[in-house]
Amino acid sequence: MKIFVDADACPVQSELIDIAEDYRFEVTLVKSYSHYSIQPLPSHVDVVYVDKGADMADFEIIKLAKQGDMIVTQDYGLASLALGKGCHVMHHKGFMYTKHNIDRLLSNRHANQVARRAGHRTRGPKAFTQEDRDKFSTFFEEMLQKITN
Repeated sequence: MKIFVDADACPVQSELIDIAEDYRFEVTLVKSYSHYSIQPLPSHVDVVYVDKGADMADFEIIKLAKQGDMIVTQDYGLASLALGKGCHVMHHKGFMYTKHNIDRLLSNRHANQVARRAGHRTRGPKAFTQEDRDKFSTFFEEMLQKITN
């Protein structure tokens, strides 16, 4: 199993990289060239850069991922495609996307888009806290244990 990260907006990259190293999993960060970095990364981490543009990282992740791989993303569309491919898909807020919740999540996203187009204001995401980081780390480690056993 490999771990792919939709890395342009992922706030838990360092936690994810550290935990994956403990379990000896390879991590691939997929991000646009506009997020290019010269920061040194551990040997188990690869970075794939894609052109800037809507969904370019998503398409690359779907191209690279295989059944049974783990994908970390906040993008519901990518999550839906990855589930269809047989991947394990996790949100950085510490929950798994499943065939049981993806339709509701996509429906809510669509309803919010329609409301915004009609001029209504919708709530954005809450600020990401240290508690959220800790929740992700705990949940991510639990999922890796469950998946590998």
